[in-house]
Amino acid sequence: MSTTLVIGSDHAGFALKEQLKAFLHESGYEVLDVGCETQTSCDYPVFAAKAADLVATKGYLGILICGSGVGMCMAAGRHPGVRAVLGANEYLARMSRRHNNANVLCLGERWMGVGLAQSVATAFLETQFEGGRHQRRIDLFEAM
Repeated sequence: MSTTLVIGSDHAGFALKEQLKAFLHESGYEVLDVGCETQTSCDYPVFAAKAADLVATKGYLGILICGSGVGMCMAAGRHPGVRAVLGANEYLARMSRRHNNANVLCLGERWMGVGLAQSVATAFLETQFEGGRHQRRIDLFEAM
């Protein structure tokens, strides 16, 4: 697994992105920040697309943050090769990697604190895809 991650947010996820980015650096990850750079209102699909491109072309895992996490999840998931998931808790983060080979974790600053974001991100990043029968299912929806 690559130790390089891509991270992005819109204005509503900026503060959590900055906190999580520092935590990930301290945890040994190289973090490529695709923006945004301030809390000035901006459009989340722009940053979801930048991250999704790197996930699809470079094989990085990604973390995207907006107010709810839902917009980023919807925008990123539209890109071929991207399997985005809303990470509400550690269980969902682990299972999305283990069974669905998710490669983008989406978080919501307006409903989760930094502690939960750190533990969900850690669960996501430390879990490996099981393959086997799950690969057949991934192949089916990638072919759609």
